Amino acid sequence: MPDDALAACAAVDMPDYVIDRVMKKRGRLRVFDRFAGPETALVVIDMQHFYVDDVPPAVAIIPHINRLAAGVRAAGGAVAWVSMTAGENGRSLWPLYHDNFFTPAAAARHRDNLTEGAPGHALHRDLDVQAGDILATKHRFSAFIPGQSDLPDKLAARGIRNVIVTGMLTNFCCETSARDAMMLDYRVVMANDANAARYKEDHAIGFSTVFQSFGDVMTTDDVLTTLLTKG
Repeated sequence: MPDDALAACAAVDMPDYVIDRVMKKRGRLRVFDRFAGPETALVVIDMQHFYVDDVPPAVAIIPHINRLAAGVRAAGGAVAWVSMTAGENGRSLWPLYHDNFFTPAAAARHRDNLTEGAPGHALHRDLDVQAGDILATKHRFSAFIPGQSDLPDKLAARGIRNVIVTGMLTNFCCETSARDAMMLDYRVVMANDANAARYKEDHAIGFSTVFQSFGDVMTTDDVLTTLLTKG
């Protein structure tokens, strides 16, 4: 099918059955034609040293994130850097997760490295964070759970209706954030070359779910050249 959106899907090996299902359901590959810049935010999930330093593909997406950030700012939009904060003063901010899904040692490592002030909590040094960008915090996988993230209130204050989700991990915090954003009536795009997972299979799975019912999956180039507008 000669379609730019199909090429973007092929870049992450979108399965044929997923494309067929989408075409039967909505009759087109892309959901959204344009995002007006002033109503758009680039949402960058968990690009903190604790995570990025452990996942080589996450380092590779930093140039794409920085390009998207520059493009969104130039179009009049916002850039939101979302950090996971899992601990505070030696206590867990998500006891259910730490007590049941980790060994005690691994739980302490996750909690303490993702406590504000810890080196691992900091955004990666190569990210182009600028004055005027949004700095947000979350305590769960999703950045769009009211009461567990301050991102929704900060986006609402700027009149944001559209979100471009990037960061890591594709099939965990990024996919979860994209799904929750759509269900809060944001228009959602995931940039497939500006998200990262540990394994290519995990990367593809995260996108295939979002593509079917939650939003578009596009390349950085397509976001900047065909989706984002200044008006």
